[in-house]
Amino acid sequence: MSDSPYIFDATLENFQQLVLQNSLQIPVVVDFWADWCNPCKTLMPILEKLAEEYQGAFLLAKVDTEAQQQLAAHFNVRNLPTVKVFRQGQVVDEFNGVRPENQIRAVIDKHVVKPAEKLRLKAEDLLYQNQVDAAYEVLQEANQIDPANSEVLVDIARIKVLRRESDEAQTILDALPVEVGLRPEVKQLKAQLQFTRNDELPSTDLLMQRLEANPDDHQARFDLAQRAVQGDSVEQAMEFLLDILARDRQWNDGAAKARLIQLFDLLGAADPRVAQYRRKLYALLH
Repeated sequence: MSDSPYIFDATLENFQQLVLQNSLQIPVVVDFWADWCNPCKTLMPILEKLAEEYQGAFLLAKVDTEAQQQLAAHFNVRNLPTVKVFRQGQVVDEFNGVRPENQIRAVIDKHVVKPAEKLRLKAEDLLYQNQVDAAYEVLQEANQIDPANSEVLVDIARIKVLRRESDEAQTILDALPVEVGLRPEVKQLKAQLQFTRNDELPSTDLLMQRLEANPDDHQARFDLAQRAVQGDSVEQAMEFLLDILARDRQWNDGAAKARLIQLFDLLGAADPRVAQYRRKLYALLH
């Protein structure tokens, strides 16, 4: 019997409680082994090392198949070592034989909720309760545990946007891996960041006066689009941008088209206005 709280011997008598019941809360990895099996003696220390490292994110149950032949037969164990992962009372993964530690870790990682992920879920609950500062502190803790966790970084950036800490949010988003940055929710966050920036814009009244005085003042029209989004007048913003494209599609290196696409990202593909204005953009450019 191991002294670790995360490792135990499983028997026919305790399997229901210690394996199946525990698997309703966290994964339980069951190692079927025998004393005569040399590969078992190679695999078991790797599993024990991981159980200690994961600190309760999963439990390791060891089944001596010589002493627990009924259990081995019930789970159709034909070769040793055999490892089965239990979750919600069912076998959800398994493998036979000795594998390198990185492969075993990959199997376990599919089923465990890591500490950083638990903290993310806690932060999500706090945000739902409008406790933004508390959520931020929890995410900072998660980032310290797992600095490379992109999901945590995206969540931190989202709070930075809420706090109007635009430069810091932009720095985080720019540093994300390319494949993460292309996710719809991240593109939406980047777009939200662009449209929440004020950058000392002139007032709407002043911009309208400039436009009336000079209909070719595309910067005024561009800034009016920004102001319109900030005022929840998204359709008006898109009309301003389309108007720039109709007059001078190359203005400011195509800034109007780029900003319009950012607006599409902000709204999300499911918004019917996106399809409507994509058609208008296509008709205008072609």
